[in-house]
Amino acid sequence: MTTPQSNLMQSMTQLLANDGLPAKVFQLKNANGVVATFMDLGATWLSCQVPVKGEMREVLLGTDTLEKVQQSHGFLGVTVGRYANRINKGQFEIDGESYQVPVNTSGHALHGGKEGFDKRRWVVESASEQKVVFSLVSQDGDQGFPGQLMVLLTYELTDNNQVEIHYRAKTDKPTIVNLTNHAYFNLMGAESGEDCLSHILSINAEQYLPIADDGIPLGELDSVQETSFDFRSPKLVAQDWLSEQQQVQVSGYDHSFLLNRDCLTGECAATVTSPDSLLTMKLFTTKPAVQLYTGNFVAGNPNRSGGKYENHSGLALETQYLPDSPNHPQWPQGDIVLRPDEEYFHSTIYQFVVNA
Repeated sequence: MTTPQSNLMQSMTQLLANDGLPAKVFQLKNANGVVATFMDLGATWLSCQVPVKGEMREVLLGTDTLEKVQQSHGFLGVTVGRYANRINKGQFEIDGESYQVPVNTSGHALHGGKEGFDKRRWVVESASEQKVVFSLVSQDGDQGFPGQLMVLLTYELTDNNQVEIHYRAKTDKPTIVNLTNHAYFNLMGAESGEDCLSHILSINAEQYLPIADDGIPLGELDSVQETSFDFRSPKLVAQDWLSEQQQVQVSGYDHSFLLNRDCLTGECAATVTSPDSLLTMKLFTTKPAVQLYTGNFVAGNPNRSGGKYENHSGLALETQYLPDSPNHPQWPQGDIVLRPDEEYFHSTIYQFVVNA
């Protein structure tokens, strides 16, 4: 089932958010009929509809009312920050100074804390037919992180079916920053009944990061060779499903891959193809890693058709620094500390290619 975009624009703005104001919703359209919808609350990517064989296919898991958004878990489509993924025990050091940020999952810090950027109302800087720009100021000490951080986030829908996400940030003190979007994709349609295990996936990575059962890295990168984490050639997500303890302990894939260096110069980082082969999504990014999450715990999230999603209803490809990077400076991904004389600038592009 596909929710008409006009209905979504209306339904998402009927109720008031916790700050007593309605959400601001923006619909972008391109020349090919692709429609992407965004909201200021959480700088959220609400919806993405792609014309396939004359029908609009909703490829993003999501909801259609603010009430359902408030009932949701799993970070559907939101912007995650100040620091995406996990930090072991919420502890890290910058220039010899120790910091403790609040822990919010299994004794660790996840996705910026209990009141991360996904819970904020972002300022709308500008909006047009194919672009919307949001900003956010995170004060010094926000969720325990040092430095006032000023963030500029741009969503742009191009005429070659690319949803481009550009992140910029500046700080007045050394801090750590790791921004990403937590969209879940189902290229057969979010309400199709198909799960993500039937999709065909490739990831341009020779190494992945093994984790403990609480999601914290064991410490060293491993080769994907002869493991279930080898997606260098396209294969069904289900092909090696739960074939190793690394997957079993987290009920599927919830792991980061260190992307090959050619991804930093424009090579495709990952591809996903629908089970009917009619739609492919290509991922490009300037970030050194991508987290593959197969929606292992999304069951119970309200969908757009009055029901609820099941586990594995969609998969996320979160571009980011490797999890717990502040505590592993030896990993080959550059310095993850942002300093006052620097600008954080990263881009991620999701391109939708209709094969029909």
